[in-house]
Amino acid sequence: MKKRIKCSILSFCLLVLFGNANLASSATTPEIEAIFNWAENNFSDLFPNHQATQMIDPWAFRYYSSTGIYIGAANNEVFVLGGPWGANNPTFIDTISNLTAQIQASGGNSSVPGCGTSDIPTGMVITQSGNVVNISTGDQCVVLPTNGNTNFCGAPEQSVATGISVLSDTNVTSSVIQGIVIDIPGIPNPLGSTTDSIANSKFCVINAPQELTNQIVNTNICLDMTDQFGSLPSIPGMTVTPPITFTMVSTATNQVVSDCFATDATVISDAFTDESWVRGADGNFIQTGF
Repeated sequence: MKKRIKCSILSFCLLVLFGNANLASSATTPEIEAIFNWAENNFSDLFPNHQATQMIDPWAFRYYSSTGIYIGAANNEVFVLGGPWGANNPTFIDTISNLTAQIQASGGNSSVPGCGTSDIPTGMVITQSGNVVNISTGDQCVVLPTNGNTNFCGAPEQSVATGISVLSDTNVTSSVIQGIVIDIPGIPNPLGSTTDSIANSKFCVINAPQELTNQIVNTNICLDMTDQFGSLPSIPGMTVTPPITFTMVSTATNQVVSDCFATDATVISDAFTDESWVRGADGNFIQTGF
């Protein structure tokens, strides 16, 4: 079986090398896309620059012309060919299921080329299929980052100015706060400003990577805010019963804009210069970082 698989992958590589294969873009599976993206992000010297996944049934694969390396997947197995592995015999890496489990165990934080995910909370998993990114905390609640970051698919730092500006607009379909119950007329939930910020923020990125231009981000997360609000005292009309959690289901869509400062963005960042701005109470933008 393994010998047949190796011969098959070598055959498709030779077809590609000699230009006789009819390549077609493929959506493949989220697991395969996550593995390929993870390889690009963690071993950029071997898999430089984001490449589209191609399909020659039953193989999904990517080819990196600058290094002469292929990465391919089929029948729940992943192989590489070329570069340090040699051009004669494909090298078996691991099964798709095992590699997927390893990426998820690490938080899935390097699986999406269009997202800067270094600050993603432990336990949050990010995967991508085509232009759709899925962010999930599964059946658990993860601790809200102390830096207050709620843009879990922020643009990664760019080495050159791309000239692309992208606005991300979020539509929240459901959000629930648990652990604090308030029944005092005229008194808002103290979590309100934090959850509103998470639910309603619009992010605009200057010098964004190409991958962000048509991206859709589906989010289904639970954040544990006990550290921030668990010490609130229970008073008449307000009951505090930790853990304090916030669950949200949302979809964010990205669109190219001509000028981030002319949009209704809440936060603007420059992926090339690392500058950032927030919208003040008067509607003007205030620079917050460089």
